[in-house]
Amino acid sequence: MNSKKLVQIVDKFSSTKLIVLGDLMIDRFIFGSVSRISPEAPVPIVNVHKKMSMPGGAGNVVNNLVALGGSVSVYGIVGKDQTGQELLKMFTKNNVDIKGTSVEPNRETIQKTRIIAQNQHVVRVDEESYNVITSDQEDTIIKDLNIEINKFDAIIVSDYGKGFLTYTLAQKIVKLGINYHKIVIVDTKPDHARWFNGCYLLTPNLKEAREISGLDEINDIGREIQKICGCKNVLITQGAEGMTLFEGLNIDHFPTKAREVYDVSGAGDTVEASIGIALAAGASLKEAVEIANHAAGIVVGKIGTATVSSKELKQDLNSQTKQNDK
Repeated sequence: MNSKKLVQIVDKFSSTKLIVLGDLMIDRFIFGSVSRISPEAPVPIVNVHKKMSMPGGAGNVVNNLVALGGSVSVYGIVGKDQTGQELLKMFTKNNVDIKGTSVEPNRETIQKTRIIAQNQHVVRVDEESYNVITSDQEDTIIKDLNIEINKFDAIIVSDYGKGFLTYTLAQKIVKLGINYHKIVIVDTKPDHARWFNGCYLLTPNLKEAREISGLDEINDIGREIQKICGCKNVLITQGAEGMTLFEGLNIDHFPTKAREVYDVSGAGDTVEASIGIALAAGASLKEAVEIANHAAGIVVGKIGTATVSSKELKQDLNSQTKQNDK
């Protein structure tokens, strides 16, 4: 694929506008070192060196889009608590439009804390609640989207199964995309995949894809998901094995671009964001997947729920151009 053309597409990222809908949370990281075992129990004692917090879940998709240069409007729900306020401040600091995000008094904002020592995950602590949104909240979201949607180039759905997305809301979002000729890209849990019947692109990882299809062989899996989920296009990410795109009747495999793998946290969010912004910038689906493959190769070489900047992405694409010219 022509890397120079891909760089030209990345140059257009700054003119894109995208909507992200999904489950919002905060990812926290505690970095430290281990030198001994606790005398109280057979567990390591972690001496803390650094703490870091950033948007997680659908918020990580938002973070990736911002890092790539896109303008973003986020739809979700946070609790009326300190964590929720912290998350909203993170968004506003990055000029993310949060008018579509509501604050709910009886909801606990989700946070996931990972403790890492010597670049190894020691433990993850989840603080979360599962609250399904009401029909009134769904109606408010759809009413607002009907007003705002023509200002945007694409819709990205990031469903972590925490209650923001329901069957009826999923169907309304897909229908909205079809009616307004907007691309709808979906990353969801296997149990919810059929909710998004008719979406432009579904992006499960291999484990999720096997669960959705009930099959083992990659080509059979992709075809089955296209059929049972009613999606013309399916992208299955496979970690070190790269990713496989089922675009209509065509199948294309993209070998991984990763040189080093330190952390796969949020790599799927990077893929979804990169594809979404590339399509919004006018890329073909194959071009968008190639760009996303490069972005994923960069992000897994970083520790934590990381992002990729448009500058890093262009450098990576340009380095490939130089290699091809040799």
